[in-house]
Amino acid sequence: MIVKEIQIAAYLFASILFILSLGGLSSQESAKRGVFYGIVGMFIAIIATVLGKEVAGHVYIISAIAVASVIGILLARKVEMTSMPQLVAILHSFVGLAAVLVGFGSYLDPSTQTIIGAEHTIHLVEVYIGIFIGAITFTGSIIAWGKLEGKVRSKPLLYPGRHAVNIILAITCVVMGILFTTATASEGMIYLYIMTAIACFIGIMLVMAIGGADMPVVVSMLNSYSGWAASAAGFMLGNDLLIVTGALVGSSGAILSIIMCKAMNRSFLSVIFGGFGDVAVGTAQAIEGEVTSLDHEAVAGLLKEAKSIVIVPGYGMAVAKAQYPIYEMVQCLRKEGKLVRFAIHPVAGRLPGHMNVLLAEANVPYDIVLEMDEINEDMPDTDVVMVIGANDVVNPGAQDDPSSPIYGMPVIEAWKAQTVIVMKRSMAVGYAGVENPLFYKPNTEMLYGDAKESVEKILGHLKK
Repeated sequence: MIVKEIQIAAYLFASILFILSLGGLSSQESAKRGVFYGIVGMFIAIIATVLGKEVAGHVYIISAIAVASVIGILLARKVEMTSMPQLVAILHSFVGLAAVLVGFGSYLDPSTQTIIGAEHTIHLVEVYIGIFIGAITFTGSIIAWGKLEGKVRSKPLLYPGRHAVNIILAITCVVMGILFTTATASEGMIYLYIMTAIACFIGIMLVMAIGGADMPVVVSMLNSYSGWAASAAGFMLGNDLLIVTGALVGSSGAILSIIMCKAMNRSFLSVIFGGFGDVAVGTAQAIEGEVTSLDHEAVAGLLKEAKSIVIVPGYGMAVAKAQYPIYEMVQCLRKEGKLVRFAIHPVAGRLPGHMNVLLAEANVPYDIVLEMDEINEDMPDTDVVMVIGANDVVNPGAQDDPSSPIYGMPVIEAWKAQTVIVMKRSMAVGYAGVENPLFYKPNTEMLYGDAKESVEKILGHLKK
C-alpha cells in the first residue's frame, strides 16, 4: 500500500513538472528551464512506473530502456537541425504504434475477459478508440516523414470523392466498434484487425491529401494525435500519469495547430479531416517585371547605407547552417548603429518554431527576433530586407493572386521595403511549388549562391 501511495505521489509531482515544462516552453527566455523540467519529470515517471508493485521483469525492462536510450542519443546527435521535422514526425509514429500494441495487448489480457457489465463495455471502447487513433497517427506520421524527407511527393494526392470515401470508412469503423463491444473474444479480434487496417489507410490518405506548404501544420496536428493516443493507452493500462501526460500533449498540440491554421488562413476542421491540401483553381496571374541580381560587394554597400534592416530567415538558412555568420554580420551592423531585426513567419521552415531554434542556437538576442505581425507594420519604413532562404512566406501572391495555392495565407510583406535582397541558390520554387512574384519586383535584387558562403563574403566586405 505504501509503494502505491509513493507511486501516486511521484506521478503527481511528475505531472506538475510536465505542466511547468509546457509553461516554460511558452517563451524563448524560459525554454531551457522548461526542457529541464520535462526531463526531470519523465525521469521520475519512468522510475516510479518501473518500481511499481505490479511490475515484474525489471531486468528486461531496464535493459530495454538502456538500449533504447543509447539508440535515442545516437540518433539525436546524428540528426541535423534541418532534419528535425522528419525526426519529430517519425517519433510521432512510434507513439501511435505503441498505442496500437498496447490496445491489442490489453484486449488479449485474460483479465479483460473477466470484467463484466458496464465496466467491460467501457474498457472495450477505450481499447477500440485507442487503437483507432494510434493507427491513424502511425501511418499518417510515416507519410509526413516521407513528405518532409522527400521520399513521398509533396503535392497533395487528390481524387474525386475522397471525402466520401473517408466518411464511409469512418462510419464503417463506428459500426464495427458497436459490434466489437458485444462480440466474443475471437470475433472481437477480427473487428480489431479490420478496423486497424482501415484506420491505417485513413491515416495515409489524410496526409497524402495535404500539400507540402501545409506540412508544418500537419506535424503539429500529428503531435496532438500522438498525445491523444498516449492518453487512450493510459486509460487502457489504468495509468493516471499517462492519461494526464497524453492529455497535455494532445491539447497543447491542438492549440498550436489552431494558431498555425490562423497563421496560414486554414480551417482547423479541414486539418483534422485532411481536406486542406486542395489546390486553388483558376488562371494564375501573369508575373510582370524582370529579375535582376547583385554581387556580394554591392549588397554590402546597400547594408552600409541602410539605417533599418530586417532579415527574413527560411529553410534555406537551415540547410546552409548560415545562422552563425548571419549573427556575426548582425553584430557588425549593430556596432555601426543600424537597427537590425529578424522577422519570423509562424510556419517558416518545416516545423513550428524552426527558425527561432536556429537563431537561438547562434545566440541571437530574443529582443531582435520579432513575429510576422510585429514586423509587417514597420516594413514601409525599412531600408533593406534580406530574405535568406525563404520563399513562400514572403510571396505577395498570397495577397494578390486568388488562384494561388497559398492565397489568403498571411505573409511577411517584404516587398513594401525600399530594397529587397533575396538570397537563393536558384530561381526554383519553394515548398509550396508556386512562383514568387517578389523576385520580379523593381525593388528586388537576387543574390545567388549558398547562404552561408554569401553571408561570409558580405561580412568580409563590411569589415573592409
